[in-house]
Amino acid sequence: MTMKNVFKLCSVAVLATLMQTPAFAQEDKALDLDQLLKQLEQGQIQQSKQNKEREKEFVAKAGEQDRMLKEAMSRRDQELKNSEKLETQFEENEFKLADLNEAMNRRLGSLKELFGVLQQVAGDTKGKFQNSVISAQIPGRAEFLDELAQKMGSSSKLASINEIERVWFEMQREMTESGKITRFKTDVVEANGNKVNKEAIRVGSFALVADGKYLEYLLDSQNVAELVRQPAQRYLDTVNALENSHGELVEFGLDPTGGSILRLKVQEPSYQERVEQGGTVGYIILVVGAIGLLLALERLVSLTLIRNKVNRQLKNETASNDNPLGRVIKVKSEFPHADTETLELKLTEAILGEVPKLGRNLTVIKIISVVAPLMGLLGTVTGMIRVFQDITLYGTGDPKIMAGGISTALVTTVLGLVVAIPTTLLYAMLNTRSKNIVFILQEQASGIIAERAEKAEQATQA
Repeated sequence: MTMKNVFKLCSVAVLATLMQTPAFAQEDKALDLDQLLKQLEQGQIQQSKQNKEREKEFVAKAGEQDRMLKEAMSRRDQELKNSEKLETQFEENEFKLADLNEAMNRRLGSLKELFGVLQQVAGDTKGKFQNSVISAQIPGRAEFLDELAQKMGSSSKLASINEIERVWFEMQREMTESGKITRFKTDVVEANGNKVNKEAIRVGSFALVADGKYLEYLLDSQNVAELVRQPAQRYLDTVNALENSHGELVEFGLDPTGGSILRLKVQEPSYQERVEQGGTVGYIILVVGAIGLLLALERLVSLTLIRNKVNRQLKNETASNDNPLGRVIKVKSEFPHADTETLELKLTEAILGEVPKLGRNLTVIKIISVVAPLMGLLGTVTGMIRVFQDITLYGTGDPKIMAGGISTALVTTVLGLVVAIPTTLLYAMLNTRSKNIVFILQEQASGIIAERAEKAEQATQA
């Protein structure tokens, strides 16, 4: 790089510096190096003047800074003195407060134990009032007891005579109201979410009913609401009887625990829900059981009618085609000159023709009675497989996760037995009836053969 180029670069750098100075900003751009050097000198002189002015201003304000520092130090010393004074006063107050507390405890004597028992009773009674259905009719009792218990939690505050008397009064009122059956108006949240003002009946502190349904008192919202699931119909009938009574004695489903048993009762699954727990296998078992039951009913009606007709045929000498015995007896008149052996064969043929009609569908019923428990066992195995899969995925920490598979296993077993037991009994009964009719046919056929043999023997002797 030549000296000429270096000089140009230096000139550009100096020019850039001068452009940032106020003096240079007020003048025109330099036309040659002499003018540039002159402007640079003027800029340095101007900056020196400004620096001197700043130094004079700082020296002039030095006294003021010293004054402000002295004032801050004076305030600090004053605050330190006040802090020491307050600490001393605080320590003295603590000693005075301890002396006063000791004197108060000496003066309280046995009253301190009394107030302790009162605080405990107020807390326990508050919990009872919150869960009592009487609070639906008389609200605000628990709030008073809560405030009293919190107030007495502080050692510096004691209960007044009026507050003590009110605690006794509320406890006495709870006992009195628990022995009454009262009708009162209140807002009831129905199962669909609507809030309706209704006339409710309170049975002591045990039950709350309205419009033929059981109600519950919600502690969180302090509202009265219908139970989403009502107990069995026989309990609801007692509610209707209570609402329609006019002073006479009626039966009523009462929960002596104040709602605990009722809440457990409504959580019991219905028969439909139990069947749904069986899953697909459970529904198949029920369908097969229904088919077996229908076939058994059809056979029961048919065999009963056939037995009645056979009994009438036994009393009638004229053979009829509407019953198996009549059709068997007609064989005798159809072959009047047949020998004994031929007649026996013809009667056996007629009886064998009636046997399938009498035993129709009995084999299907027997198969259903055998297959139903096997299907229940299939559902049991399926449910246990599901349980082990849940254990593999989620572990054994939460029993509710395994409840679905266990329900399927148990319900299908129950359904299989429920189908198998009656179908087995029906098959045994129907099979016995069918065989009894066949025995009658065989008995009458034997009588016919004996009669024909006797006549043939008499003709031979003659």
